[in-house]
Amino acid sequence: MSAFSLSGCGVGYLLQAGHGQWQLLDARKPVDALIASPATDASLKSRLELARAARDFASRELALPDNRSYRSYSALGRDYVVWNVVAAPEFSVAPKRWWFPFTGSIAYRGYFREANARRYAATLAARGYDTWVGGVSAYSTLGKFADPLLDTMLRYGDLQLVGTMFHELAHQLIYVAGDSEFNEAFAMSVERAGVARWLESRGQGDELAGYRERMQQQAALQRILADGRRQLARIYAEPLPAATMRVRKQQEMAAIAATARDFERQAALRSGYDAWFETGLNNAHLASVATYFDCVPGFERLLAAHHGDLPGYYAAVRVLARGPAAARRALCAQPGAA
Repeated sequence: MSAFSLSGCGVGYLLQAGHGQWQLLDARKPVDALIASPATDASLKSRLELARAARDFASRELALPDNRSYRSYSALGRDYVVWNVVAAPEFSVAPKRWWFPFTGSIAYRGYFREANARRYAATLAARGYDTWVGGVSAYSTLGKFADPLLDTMLRYGDLQLVGTMFHELAHQLIYVAGDSEFNEAFAMSVERAGVARWLESRGQGDELAGYRERMQQQAALQRILADGRRQLARIYAEPLPAATMRVRKQQEMAAIAATARDFERQAALRSGYDAWFETGLNNAHLASVATYFDCVPGFERLLAAHHGDLPGYYAAVRVLARGPAAARRALCAQPGAA
């Protein structure tokens, strides 16, 4: 999930982004019309009905924007809508950042074609950066356009589809230019609270219990990765020759992966990080996890402090969004953060 800007550094990037966004919007068809049409495939109709119900729930029960987003559908015919490039210096766990109009500085750069993303990642790798290219099923234009449902979103299970919609609508509700960690963690907190309430409203108690258990397991795994990232930061701060630093780095990366895989086996958890562990963790992988998850516990504590009242929670988050960056960082730094 990605907040994607239509503008970027360089004319080529601008052109591919604008063209990709135009194709996505041009392919839109109203969800209501597709559901009503006898020509619509039964399996697609079922998925669209689920999405429509979740879209109504988002505005009615979660106080998320009531607009035309996710009231239309675009079929792209590919695995992902966007491929994000994440990069970090060889000896740093802080992500490289790019500046864009509307979004400000963000910790990833999106491409509508995978080949373009991988080409750009290769140029960064040649300059000494650790890189990662990850496919994204949906992104938000932050309310600039009526974002459609995408066939890339429908490829996943019901809860991931529903959660993705809640996540992207949260970006439309509150977004701080230049603060990817704050934005993504806030959207993650809304996604998780929203999915739990969705399941509860549908009387799916067993699924809700399973969902909460998976979230707890994922939080434990993310703490393992965060602990490893902090240890790497300490190593990178040491005055070591580059060759020695590389050895220490690889040793620590291997240790982080081994600890994470042991936890996955014990918890019978499939985290989706298998490819990272098999090919070798790098700074970009760890920076990506930090962007999305480090601040989530702080947001969830803030929601609990408002007794689960979402409008009150949103009001408190808006205060933080308008305030100094130090206050936002303090939310992430409270005890218990991942």
